[in-house]
Amino acid sequence: MSRTTVVMITHNRRAEALRTLEHMTNLPDGAPIIVADNASSDGTAEAVSRHFPGVELLCCDRNLGALARNLAVRHVRTPYISFCDDDTRWQPGSLRRAAELLDEHPGLGSVTGRCLVEPELTEDPITPELRQSPVPGPDWLPGPALMGVMAGLTTFRVEAFREVGGFSPRMWLGGEEELLAIDLAAHGWWMCWAEDVVIHHAPSTQRDPRRRRQLGIRNTLWTLWLRRPVRSAARRTAAVLRSAPADLATFSAAWEALRGLPWVLRERRVVPERVENGLRSLEHSQRRSVARRYVG
Repeated sequence: MSRTTVVMITHNRRAEALRTLEHMTNLPDGAPIIVADNASSDGTAEAVSRHFPGVELLCCDRNLGALARNLAVRHVRTPYISFCDDDTRWQPGSLRRAAELLDEHPGLGSVTGRCLVEPELTEDPITPELRQSPVPGPDWLPGPALMGVMAGLTTFRVEAFREVGGFSPRMWLGGEEELLAIDLAAHGWWMCWAEDVVIHHAPSTQRDPRRRRQLGIRNTLWTLWLRRPVRSAARRTAAVLRSAPADLATFSAAWEALRGLPWVLRERRVVPERVENGLRSLEHSQRRSVARRYVG
């Protein structure tokens, strides 16, 4: 029996969700699948129920964003969860390999795989950063130590995910993984990247890139202010805003972030020094990153 449950969230991407489920339900290392439909209005839930009766379907009454993953995890009975977006597809053997790594290393909280972008199957720009991660880690880690993950490429230990409370309801969607990863590290869990865990990504055209940029900037700023020491938070805030286009979308994102300051200050918990050291080790690569530019 599978050690892993696949959790997929979707919203108004009927064709993409069905294509992904067709692939995921036919994997040789297939796993139980839970789909959390974020109140789609295009018939996604009905189509999933009709074409994939073996998939557990959860219908949210509104678009919960990443929080729908938390809802799905409540139904998980396996020790591991692999998140799968409606435009990402885990490749044969990868679910099994991620579970093997978690089985072999009890201190490992998550395994993030190698992302290949369809149709040419070129490496996602974030991949070299993960492969060459400078974060110091213990010798037993089976791959480079990480301080951040991409949800649709990652298998988590359910115990670790639940221990930190899953995804923050404050973030909704867009860079929501960063806070989760920092909290995993603060709780003593290690995260790593694995070359032989492979996921294909066919980026959806059904998205609002400007709103995604706003959410990414806002959530990055909130994460900095929630967890980093004052000097680091100020330094990285300046770097994030400098890297973004000087337009209304960036201004709106910064204003949204500032409006959240009252709750941010109430919930602020600075990370331990060892986690802060790991985050500082990433700053050079983040400044040069082509994958982390706030454009669109």
